[in-house]
Amino acid sequence: MNVKKRLSRFMAAAGVPLVLAVVAGAYVVSDAPQARAAGTGPCDIYASGGTPCVAAHSTTRALYGAYNGPLYQVRRTSDNTTRDVGVLSAGGYADAATQDSFCANTNCVITIIYDQSGRNNRLTQAPPGYWPGPAPGGWDNLADAKAAPITIGGQKAYGVYIAPGTGYRNNNTNGVATGDQPEGIYAVVDGTHYNEWCCFDYGNAQTDGLADAPAIMETVYFGANKQWGYGDGAGPWIMADLEWGLFSGVNAGYNSLAPINHRFVTAMVKGEPNHWAIRGGNAQSGGLTNYFDGRRPNGYHPMKKEGAILLGIGGDNSVSGRGTFYEGVLTSGYPTAATEDAVQANIAAAAYAPAGGGTPQQNVQLVGGQSGRCIDVPDGSTTNGTQVQLWDCWGGATQRWTYTSGKQLQVYGNKCLDASGAGTSNGTQAIIWDCHGGTNQQWNLNTNGTITSAQSGLCLDANGYGTANGTKIHLWSCHGGTNQQWNPRS
Repeated sequence: MNVKKRLSRFMAAAGVPLVLAVVAGAYVVSDAPQARAAGTGPCDIYASGGTPCVAAHSTTRALYGAYNGPLYQVRRTSDNTTRDVGVLSAGGYADAATQDSFCANTNCVITIIYDQSGRNNRLTQAPPGYWPGPAPGGWDNLADAKAAPITIGGQKAYGVYIAPGTGYRNNNTNGVATGDQPEGIYAVVDGTHYNEWCCFDYGNAQTDGLADAPAIMETVYFGANKQWGYGDGAGPWIMADLEWGLFSGVNAGYNSLAPINHRFVTAMVKGEPNHWAIRGGNAQSGGLTNYFDGRRPNGYHPMKKEGAILLGIGGDNSVSGRGTFYEGVLTSGYPTAATEDAVQANIAAAAYAPAGGGTPQQNVQLVGGQSGRCIDVPDGSTTNGTQVQLWDCWGGATQRWTYTSGKQLQVYGNKCLDASGAGTSNGTQAIIWDCHGGTNQQWNLNTNGTITSAQSGLCLDANGYGTANGTKIHLWSCHGGTNQQWNPRS
């Protein structure tokens, strides 16, 4: 997609959207039920239906029952060495302990997402397109390997966290549909991590990184973009990026398409000559909803697909979208509904769950009792020392917090709400900082709606009873005012 403007607030790097819950551990509850990997994977199901996978990507599990190779590769910043992360057993879940050990006490990025289909359609750092990325030479950033922790089958794993500016691509693929050839695509994504910009895509794209014609793409898009296609309500929606347009149906612009916002979403787009469809559902349970099934939009028959594969960006390297990807495939041929239903059942059986186990609340924000606005990290900053503020509640990762058994309020999965400088006096800034377990990062969530510092006993307070966007949050003596009351909200 061709994007003409961006808002700087949403272009900054951000972290994993998490949820507010008192949990028994940082990520995995030791006595949680341990679901087992299925002996049959999604790609086995597609093959049985006559539409085999030609690309299969996942950082969380094997997508074939017999797959026993690497899922992805990480690179650590301490010495720039790399390590492959594989599965615990053939057909099984990711061996997250390999990443945790390799990346301990340093940062890591995901450098390769391997293709399990055997066609070597792996995804690597996206090169410049019409829009340059923020990395040297106009390349896109690589994803923070630690930013999207979840569990699957009771085992810890990591997704691919796409902050604006992050993207993966392969312009030289093998066996991917071109022209008007039929194909199917699905992706499992985080239904709470998105924005209204272009384009968090996964699927088939042009090979030159330019938006030089319509109908040269066919991807799953997830988000709330209204610049082109859109549906009912405020989104997010599953749509198709077909180049020169996001499409929610046959019409350019609005179609009656329901939003979908489960914690984990299965998103499907498939196409064949002058016919395509959108399907989707809750990746944790239940079946699929048919959102659209009909003819191609005007100007998109026949299709002119070029067969590149991308993740997290638009076809012209538009880099302002955000989202989190866990698994997905491209198929040869147009899958039947029965095949897709079986794939959905397989995904649900994999038992995706938020990090922390238990029954955390979803889509929780800390809403000011006086202002109705959310505690927010400005501009998606991940910089230590950034003071938090009030901002309109918009559903992004900058406003989602996890309360741990260590009394930390975590954002992005690796930053904690912190009393600046371990301060204990009125006016001490409430900031984000790398989590370190200190008492200045421990908080009590009280039944009267206040949040108090375990170190000082002071309350989180909206400065000067402010209610406007940008009002700073600091610590102040508790007085029972509504500017010191915070309501967790889904």
